[in-house]
Amino acid sequence: MRFFILILAIFVSVQAKQVVLNGKDLTIQDVYDISLGENVKIDKKALDRVFRSHEALIEAAKQGHKIYGLTVGVGLNKDKQFVDAHGNLDDEVIKASKKFNIGLIHAHCGGVYEDLKPNVVRAIMAIRLNNMLYGGSGVSLELVKTYEAFLNNNIIPAVPSKGSVGEADITILGHIGLAMLGEGFVYVDGEKIPASAALSKFNIKKIEPFGKDALSIISSNSYSSALAVLAILDLKNLIKNLKLVYALSLEGLNGNVAPFLEESVKLRPFPQLLLTAKDLRELLKGSYLWENSSKRALQDPLSYRDGVYQIAALESSLKTLEDLMKIQLNSSDDNPGVNLDASTPKNSYQEKFFVKNGKSAVVPNSNFEPLLWVFELEKMSIVLGFNSKASSQRIIKLDDDYFTGLSRFLGTDETIHAFGAMQKPFAALDAENQLLANPVSLNWLPLAGNIEDIATNAPLAAIKLQKQIDNFYYILGMELLHAAQAIDLRMKEDPNLKLSVKTKKLFEQYRKQVEFLQVDRPLTEDFRKSYDFLKNYSY
Repeated sequence: MRFFILILAIFVSVQAKQVVLNGKDLTIQDVYDISLGENVKIDKKALDRVFRSHEALIEAAKQGHKIYGLTVGVGLNKDKQFVDAHGNLDDEVIKASKKFNIGLIHAHCGGVYEDLKPNVVRAIMAIRLNNMLYGGSGVSLELVKTYEAFLNNNIIPAVPSKGSVGEADITILGHIGLAMLGEGFVYVDGEKIPASAALSKFNIKKIEPFGKDALSIISSNSYSSALAVLAILDLKNLIKNLKLVYALSLEGLNGNVAPFLEESVKLRPFPQLLLTAKDLRELLKGSYLWENSSKRALQDPLSYRDGVYQIAALESSLKTLEDLMKIQLNSSDDNPGVNLDASTPKNSYQEKFFVKNGKSAVVPNSNFEPLLWVFELEKMSIVLGFNSKASSQRIIKLDDDYFTGLSRFLGTDETIHAFGAMQKPFAALDAENQLLANPVSLNWLPLAGNIEDIATNAPLAAIKLQKQIDNFYYILGMELLHAAQAIDLRMKEDPNLKLSVKTKKLFEQYRKQVEFLQVDRPLTEDFRKSYDFLKNYSY
């Protein structure tokens, strides 16, 4: 009986490890969980929306609508009619549509550089599937089921990592469609094999794209948004630990808490400033910094004094970016889009997009445009670059006996140079972060016969932000290394020095990974350990 209960518990646990997709409430955490291997389940109501959306699209084609990517070409070829669906969809028309769809996928596979990591491809497919379930794509039920099958069997299409300018990731996403056609390559259990072999192994039927299936596979921002979502999750952890390291660093400096007192910030009550200040006060609760000290400066260097503003700016930017990405994940970026609940047309021009005898409309649009959240990615890069430099400045101050009242470069009687030469690594990373803070959304060329004359470089905006995040983890790790050294030196002077509960825990856990610098030693491994420590530290 106990064995049966155990098996049942395991079965329930396994069954629970899946994310239900309905096109409406996919979260950033959900995307992350799916990227790491969790299965997906499609909500039945969402499948009904997909069916009705597809039916509306096909009915519009039957009624003679010119539909981009279905009855006419794409890009500059929008003036060419490829499928004449006026009237009933006979075998000849269906055959012509399938041929057009396959050709569209083939013509949009052209990325470069190494293949994307499996977790990124899973995030792409999860986002695109959820977008389709919103009901604005007009795709077939067979196609969404294929996305589900690929995710749940962990079939990872081999997708090149570069080649999109950010006006829908068409040259990247084509490779997912290619794999679903049984062409190209996929990764299964870490091995790169022909897609046809994977479909055969898992008994998955290759797609026969019809209608607008191919266009919906290739024309979306799911690659760019996957990169952005994964960066956001890294950022959330980084900012949380930034606040804690800043608090310990302030203790290492014997710094002034006045700038984030409630009495201070209420004089200029920016909402996020108030919240960040409250967090810092909580993190330092019980610290010796709340006691008077004749050695404490009235006002610290700005990298410390303005810390509450620096971190508040990061948190504010992150919140805006998160809110925009939630919309991106749970909406349709398809062009044309199918609106299943369109309002009554108000004029003859609007009326021509409506499906006769119904409430649906098939509308050409610019919903593939990711500018709103790309600009926030760019803003985040600037704010992160600023915080990167501020952290670097705080390390320099900790090395300066004028500001700390401790030994120069935080050395001991046994060190020769201590941290004196170790300012260069974080300065080098900070220089790279300042370079990466420069916008990329202004760098584009007119393409596709001069009709696609703007772009966003959305993938590059997300990629450079992720690189900044990684660099900042290293810089912050170096600040933690210096702050912990300063705390040890202060404790030698005053064994009763009180850290806050949370900074004490951080200090003690860190010291299990990185020792006090009593004598000079190579610090390369200490930097790596500090990076790994902060990436995985939680409180």
